[in-house]
Amino acid sequence: MSERKMARGLRRFDTVLIANRGEIAERVKRACLAMNMGAVAIASEADAAEASALEDGGPLCIGPATASKSYLNQAAVLLAARASGAGAVHPGYGFLSENADFAEALERAGLVFIGPPASAIRIMGDKIAAKRAMQQAGVPCVPGPGEPLTDDVEVTCRVAEEIGYPVIIKAAGGGGGRGMRVVRNSAEIADAVSITREEARRAFGKPELYMEKFLEKPRHVEFQVLCDEYGNAVWVGHRDCSLQRRHQKVVEEAPAPGIDAALAAATGARCAEACRQIGYRGVGTFEFLYENGAFFFIEMNTRLQVEHPVTEATAGVDLVQEQLWVAQGETIDPASFDRPASGHAFECRINAEDPETFAASPGRITLARFPVGTGIRVDTHVHDGYRVPAYYDSLIAKLIVHAPTRTEAILLMRKALAETRIDGISTNLPLHVKIFNDPDFVAGTVDIHHLEKRLKEGFCANA
Repeated sequence: MSERKMARGLRRFDTVLIANRGEIAERVKRACLAMNMGAVAIASEADAAEASALEDGGPLCIGPATASKSYLNQAAVLLAARASGAGAVHPGYGFLSENADFAEALERAGLVFIGPPASAIRIMGDKIAAKRAMQQAGVPCVPGPGEPLTDDVEVTCRVAEEIGYPVIIKAAGGGGGRGMRVVRNSAEIADAVSITREEARRAFGKPELYMEKFLEKPRHVEFQVLCDEYGNAVWVGHRDCSLQRRHQKVVEEAPAPGIDAALAAATGARCAEACRQIGYRGVGTFEFLYENGAFFFIEMNTRLQVEHPVTEATAGVDLVQEQLWVAQGETIDPASFDRPASGHAFECRINAEDPETFAASPGRITLARFPVGTGIRVDTHVHDGYRVPAYYDSLIAKLIVHAPTRTEAILLMRKALAETRIDGISTNLPLHVKIFNDPDFVAGTVDIHHLEKRLKEGFCANA
C-alpha cells in the first residue's frame, strides 16, 4: 500500500481485476501498482494477442471478440475475478462501469465494486430520476418538468409551450448522444416523440422520454466529485468539454475558461450536497450546459471519465488511486481538496479514424512515437506492431499537457502534436492540429456546436 494510512479499512483487498481494455486498463494497472496492489487483466480473443503481458503471463481471456460475449458478459467477468483471486473489480469506463446489476452481482459474490452503490447508479442512470434528485439538492437544472412524457400529443404540446420552443426530447435511459430530438414547433412534436421513443426502446430497453428547453449556444462544463461512504463529499475542479462531434468529446480542458469563481464554487457545493443526499461513493461527474452565465444540469456519469487526466493535472490528485482508497472504506479529508486549480491542462483524444470522413481505421500500427517532456503525459496501450481491432471504440491514445497558463498549454499541445507520429493507420491527429490553431478555440469562446460548424465549412479538408 502507499504511505497513506487506512482510517477504517472495512474492505481490504490487495488484488484488483480490471474489467476493461485499452488505455484505461493500462491506467488502472499503473494506479494499482503505485499502491502496491496486484492487477489482473482480462481480454477478449481479439485483444488477447495484443494485450500487455502481466507478471502471471498475460491477461485472462474471457470470450470472443464481440463485446457482448466478452467485456459485457457479466458471468465471464465474475468468473475471471473468482479464478484470479481478486478481491475487487475496477470497471474503468464504458462496458459494465455504470451497470447496477453488475455492481450487485459482485457484492453478492463477496467482491468489491470500485464504484458507487447500485442504488446511486440506478438513480443517476435514469435521467428523469436524476433530474428530480438534483432539483431536491438545489442543483440548477435545464427548464423542464422532470416528468416522463405521456402518449398524449396534445399534452406534450402544452408542456412544450410552457417550456418555450425550441425544446429537446430525450430518452430517460439515454447516453452517448443517442435518443434525443430537437423540436422547434408543435408540428414536429408527434413525429419526434414517436421516433425518439422507438430509438430509446431499441437502444436502451426503456421507452420513457422527457422534455427540456433546448439551449442554442451552450458550453459543456462538468464538475468532478469525490465522495466516501461517511458523508464526506468534495468537488475537485471543473472541465470544459465543448469541442464535440456528434455529441462525442474530442478535446477537453481544465479548468473551464471564463467561469466566475464564486459561481463555480456554489455549483460545485451543490453537486457535493447532491452526492450526500443519494449516498454516493467514489468518483463521479456532473455534466452541465453553461449559457449566459448560468449552469444547467443535464446528467451525472457514475464512473471515471475519459477526460479525468486534465483534472488530475490541475488538482494535483490521482483520481484512480482515490477510487481504490474509498472502495476500501477509507475516508477523505475535504480540507485537503480545498485549493485552487494549478495551471491549465488540455487532453486530445487520438482516435483510429480517417481525419476527413471519420470512418474507423483498424489495422496494424507500424510506428508509434509519442512526445515526452515536462508537462506532457500520454495514456495509451498501443505500440509498434499493435493491431487496432475493429470491434471496439476507436480511441487509441490520450495526449495530455499541463502548463502554468492556458496560452502556454496551447503552445505546449501544438509542440506535442507535432512530435506525435502514428503510421500504418489513419488517425485524427490532423484534426487536433487544426483545432489548436483555430482562433475561436484559442480565444476560449467556443460552444458545443462550434466543431460541427467548422467541419461543415471544410475544416478538415485535405487534412
